[in-house]
Amino acid sequence: MISFEEAMRLALAEAGAAGDDVPVGAVVIDPVGKVIAAAHNRREQAGDPTAHAEILAIRAAAAHLGTWRLSGCTLVVTLEPCTMCAGAAVLARVERIVYGAIDPKAGAVGSLWDVVRDRRLNHRPEVIAPVLADECGALLTEFFARRRVR
Repeated sequence: MISFEEAMRLALAEAGAAGDDVPVGAVVIDPVGKVIAAAHNRREQAGDPTAHAEILAIRAAAAHLGTWRLSGCTLVVTLEPCTMCAGAAVLARVERIVYGAIDPKAGAVGSLWDVVRDRRLNHRPEVIAPVLADECGALLTEFFARRRVR
């Protein structure tokens, strides 16, 4: 079974492949601990505002399993999910969300909003964070520093 740190390192590798997009990576681990999906942000490449790493990884995991219900699965992502991604994790019935860097500007898993713990929803994933937050945050800091220099 893969550890959360090992899974986060895979997500970091995915984030590194994001090219001109914000370097966020995600992996989905099945109930037995096997990575079944991995993705990075592709908004710029796809011209799609919904092409966040988490959405793409959730879609790939659902295709792999042949069902939209990701019961027992873990979503591991380098940056705290936004409202769209947190909502998708809830709707997909993800068992837990593991994230690295906190997103105080758009995070919806505890910092700015807390979509996943809203008692009005019928599913509330477990949240484990931060995992390798310094490494995840450094990748984002470096990306935005390079963009400001341009």
